[in-house]
Amino acid sequence: MNQVMIVAAESSSVHYAQRLLELWKKQGVQVTAFGVGSREMEKMGFECLGRAEEMAVVGAAEIISQYKHLKSVFDRLVEEAAKRRPQVVVVMDYPEFNLMLSKKMKALGIPVVYYISPQVWAWRQGRVKTIKKYCEKVFLLFPFEKPFYERHQVKNEFVGHPILDDLRPELLDPEWIAMQRGRVGFQKDDIILGLMPGSRRGELAQHFGIQLEVARNLAKKIPKLKILILVAPTFDKEQLEPYLEDFKTPYLLIKKDPFEMIALTDYMIVASGTATLMVGLLEKPMVIMYRMKAFTAWFAKTFVRGAKYFGLVNLILNEEVCPERFQEKANPEHLTELLNDLISNQDKTMAMKKKLSDLKNLLGERGATERVAKSLQEYLK
Repeated sequence: MNQVMIVAAESSSVHYAQRLLELWKKQGVQVTAFGVGSREMEKMGFECLGRAEEMAVVGAAEIISQYKHLKSVFDRLVEEAAKRRPQVVVVMDYPEFNLMLSKKMKALGIPVVYYISPQVWAWRQGRVKTIKKYCEKVFLLFPFEKPFYERHQVKNEFVGHPILDDLRPELLDPEWIAMQRGRVGFQKDDIILGLMPGSRRGELAQHFGIQLEVARNLAKKIPKLKILILVAPTFDKEQLEPYLEDFKTPYLLIKKDPFEMIALTDYMIVASGTATLMVGLLEKPMVIMYRMKAFTAWFAKTFVRGAKYFGLVNLILNEEVCPERFQEKANPEHLTELLNDLISNQDKTMAMKKKLSDLKNLLGERGATERVAKSLQEYLK
């Protein structure tokens, strides 16, 4: 039986790891998988040595506060890798943790493949040297990443973005969307504003209150506005309810497939991350925001160089197509103004939707998970 370690410590990585496990099962590939994953992965037979739900932190301050737990999981992964000798270790995003882990795996003589590689082409480019030193191969999601990795002589393979495999045609079909909106009680002429505060606990604490205040402000200005709160896969609805105790504006709180939730909306306010790519692929006009603890924000501003944008859609399109605001600029008043301007100006709305429609062409073709599985075959018996 093949032993494979997978480290998927964030919401998007968990989703793509699940797709890989599902494909192996479908193909009859004999794999015993262990490492860091989610409860959903556990139901599929994955052995969790660390839970994504507990490890999805961001920023220096948050990492420091969780250091003891993260170190415990890290040490257990190294210990189990030394004992079980997996054929390959698949690390996904989560660079600070995964690059240190890759170094340990290299010392053990266990090959590491980076799937969902960190955006070193956008910021902290020096990390590419560490990837080159400790990883056998990097799977690339974006075509424009390839020249960067080639320039640094890192072995790579372009597989495309696995998110495209979830982009079903009906998600962009107005008739299907209208039917789904009717099923949850929305009227034909309602304007639906979706809130996506993030998939990590720290993001929820930093963003959700602000997004709710923006929603409250806009509901007073726009009579037909309806509020839809999208629950991330890493949360239960109950975890968001304490934030809603004093929120008297009518809203709908839902948790289902992220693409299906986003499809119901007309406009979005979204925390920066993979969610912006999902929103962009469905061509929903959005305002992007992000806030961190003060120390983490100082660290980011001081040490992140060379990136013009932080929103993934803007990075990919190389233009601030969707307004993005960071830290103190991501305040309720300013975000309300940006969204109100967008909602009340159909020319701006249509121009943004048109530019977002270019995203699909920059992400390669469907079938990324199949290409990853095929490439990993060289390590399996």
